[in-house]
Amino acid sequence: MNRVSPLTAAYLTTPDQKTKDQKTQKQVTKDQVMTQQATKEQAMTANDVEQQVRELAQQAKLAARVLAGASAASRNAALLATCEALHERRDSLLEANALDMARGRETGLDAALLDRLELTPVRLEGLLSSLQQVAALPDPVGAIDHVRTMPSGIRVGKMRVPLGVIAIIYESRPNVTVEAASLCLKAGNAAILRGGSEAIESNLALGACLTKGMNAAGLPAAAVQVVPTTDRAAVGALITASESVDLVIPRGGKGLIERISGSATVPVLKHLDGICHVYIDGEADTDKALAITLNAKTQRCGTCNTLETLLVAEAAAGQLPAIAQALAAAGVELRGCERALALSPDITVAATEEDWQTEYLAPILSVKVVADLEAAMAHIARYSSGHTESIVTENHSVAMRFLREVDSSSVMINASTRFADGFEYGLGAEIGISTDKLHARGPVGLEGLTSSKYVVFGDGHIRQ
Repeated sequence: MNRVSPLTAAYLTTPDQKTKDQKTQKQVTKDQVMTQQATKEQAMTANDVEQQVRELAQQAKLAARVLAGASAASRNAALLATCEALHERRDSLLEANALDMARGRETGLDAALLDRLELTPVRLEGLLSSLQQVAALPDPVGAIDHVRTMPSGIRVGKMRVPLGVIAIIYESRPNVTVEAASLCLKAGNAAILRGGSEAIESNLALGACLTKGMNAAGLPAAAVQVVPTTDRAAVGALITASESVDLVIPRGGKGLIERISGSATVPVLKHLDGICHVYIDGEADTDKALAITLNAKTQRCGTCNTLETLLVAEAAAGQLPAIAQALAAAGVELRGCERALALSPDITVAATEEDWQTEYLAPILSVKVVADLEAAMAHIARYSSGHTESIVTENHSVAMRFLREVDSSSVMINASTRFADGFEYGLGAEIGISTDKLHARGPVGLEGLTSSKYVVFGDGHIRQ
């Protein structure tokens, strides 16, 4: 079903005019008819894809109702049975992934994408471990809290309930197929998984293991479904299936997330990028400032919680040369404002306006010297993506003001931005990070994949 668009098909089916003698009116007319037929077929194919996805979503909605009444034990059993299926089929999974890898090399995927695409024996072991860990997490569904007895005598509380049907749209990494499905299932949700075309063989093979796990636990197979087509029309159908899908979670590059959030009629849980800041206050401890900055930038460069802009108070400017030297020794390119350039010979590139707005995901760091806390917070308010910001200071009142006034999903005192992670926050696992303010914000774990409803306990109470 993965064919060219009607417009492209129209161009591709024009006559093969090798010589002028072949350009007869009869041939042109014949080719015009063939072009119209090809275009009509393509339109039907797009309709077929949309219909297929709508049916998947409807099946998922029915399965979600079953999951809502399923016990935690049965959901955990499905996770562990999937783990067994992955172990039993590891050879066929690696073979399927080898097909994706070969096609990726043929089509020119770069080394980083190929690395994300590859399933190795070690990564498969990691998937088995992650399934076991998710199964061992506390059940987030059904808990009732905030129960109060009202003057009327009724007791009112809130119950944690599944969201329903969650669509995950992602790129390259086939391990997301299992990780996302396991979290959705643990929280009582049905999942529809649409991976990138480059990983289709791997995702279908992993999806078969998930189906086996559902069947073994007596849960509907439609509770976890992999979209079986690489046609992009499937994405459009999925993110507009608001009658069946309750939430869309895109995982991938900024371009993918922008396209989905711009076209979706289903609510989207997302963060576009991670332009994270560390601010070194005038009352910062020198050793802490150096250690935090170095870790936030160099522990891993390609993550959304990596430091991208370092802000240094004028009163702490004397610390910058040593910090810059350590960063440069670690292979980080430093781009600084005029004042920063003057302070350190290791800051070699003049920063531009674009640098303050860039998530590098690379060993590059923007550095700016600011007057004080007020100037630092103003810079963050203008350029931050709302992901994670940290202040290094020994002044409690300054630190607490930073916590209150900086409007990001994670705000830290004397800690590396690399801690902005579901595992580090004690969530057990995360499906992603949200920089939106509604429903869930920050690292999204199991609780973020649920909602709540009011529950009322009475004993024949009537309203007077």
